[in-house]
Amino acid sequence: MKILRTFWNSPIGPKTTHFWGPVFGWSIPLAAVADTQKPPEMISGNMTGVMCVYSALFMRFAWMVQPRNLHLLARSENRVREMANQAATSFNGNIKKALAGLRRIDLEGLRWRVFDAKGQVLGRLASQIATVVQGKDKPIYTPNRDDGDMCIVLNAKDVCVTGRKLTDKFYRWHTGYIGHLKERSLKDQLTKDPTEVIRKAVLRMLPRNKLRDDRDRKLRIFVGNEHPFGDRPLEPYVMPPRTVREMRPRARRALIRAQKKEEEQQLGPNVKRGKKREVEAEVTA
Repeated sequence: MKILRTFWNSPIGPKTTHFWGPVFGWSIPLAAVADTQKPPEMISGNMTGVMCVYSALFMRFAWMVQPRNLHLLARSENRVREMANQAATSFNGNIKKALAGLRRIDLEGLRWRVFDAKGQVLGRLASQIATVVQGKDKPIYTPNRDDGDMCIVLNAKDVCVTGRKLTDKFYRWHTGYIGHLKERSLKDQLTKDPTEVIRKAVLRMLPRNKLRDDRDRKLRIFVGNEHPFGDRPLEPYVMPPRTVREMRPRARRALIRAQKKEEEQQLGPNVKRGKKREVEAEVTA
């Protein structure tokens, strides 16, 4: 009883806010624990980040309060930990963006085609995706109907480009203010958001009509291998074989000229070259 009486009359006992503040404050960690049981798309990453910062500042305040309240400190530390776990759960490849708009799509009878962008050329991959998302690979294709299948693109960060497009290709847009013409190279865009590179390539291959937005909703692009459609009947899409030429015509002609020049240098400078010089030599003889 003496110990209880001492605690009751202490500066951090039930008579003060030092006791009831942490007690009521435990509701936030408990809510964070409950949020970890929710689907990732139901968790707000921005709000979770704000609560993490708030909890960290409040824990510093709890450490500076005198007399030091260990109950308040423990509650603040637990809140920071739970908010960090919730933030890790909410950030999982932008799942919320991936699942957006599925309710507006009639999924009945659609096939789920999976494209692996690893090592694929951007333009060739985009042309195949545009064909499937429009339904042009089906015998029932009609231009005024949206019969395309769902397209899931994985490993967008590993897509390839040919030539010098990585540094020479630019995306340009205008903010609406005078002189605010912005541009970003393909290399920077791949670093910032590689999913937008494939999305822009596919959308610019689609007809600009009323079906374009519906077809855009059927395109789901992910940076890595993770996606939330594991419960769907997925069908891997096999890319057609690419016929690569051994050498481009201009490079082949340049190589032939270089070989002829090397042969002429080996034969010596006294060898007559060209038909005109041969005719002149015969007339002189």
